[in-house]
Amino acid sequence: MNATDFAVSPSHAGVDEAGRGPLAGSVFAAAVILPAAYDLPGLADSKKLSEKQRDRLAAAIKEQATAWSIASANVAEILELNILHATMLAMRRAVAGLGRQPEKVWIDGNRVPPDLAVPAQAVVKGDGKIAVVSAASVLAKTARDAEMYALAQRHPEYGFERHKGYGTAEHLAALRRHGALPEHRAAFAPVREVLAQGQLFGDS
Repeated sequence: MNATDFAVSPSHAGVDEAGRGPLAGSVFAAAVILPAAYDLPGLADSKKLSEKQRDRLAAAIKEQATAWSIASANVAEILELNILHATMLAMRRAVAGLGRQPEKVWIDGNRVPPDLAVPAQAVVKGDGKIAVVSAASVLAKTARDAEMYALAQRHPEYGFERHKGYGTAEHLAALRRHGALPEHRAAFAPVREVLAQGQLFGDS
């Protein structure tokens, strides 16, 4: 990973999201500004790291970052806006939540959120190419996972601690067996099908 390929400076922020695909929970985004000198061995795209590695790096990023922010858009906003626009909203919130305004924002993917207050550039697979975007991916993923662990505590019968809300066979079976929770995304097809049958949690 060579940040100089993208002319990233210590005044720039990286932004990434986590949780666009799952059937339940909020979509998260994080924004990170790193100093010129930082010590984050093993920093990479969060999807290529183990949970233990992500947790270790998340703590180090929060300690070393010049500024960091985590934001989300909830299931009601996902239903109202659709998942793409809710993701863009979470990204804008993450950038707005930084303790200092970056000169530029680097965003993982191929879209820049509309109405962003600072100049921005989207980079496909940026979470594997640009350190500040990798750092943002770690914070977004660990925050999203924390929400899923909390949901698992409240509703252990769904197995959220294992599938993190994705549409695995285990999750789909639990959804059919127990019905949809308020935390399920009503517009996503498997949830929509369960709701169309009147299956709400507690009705089984």
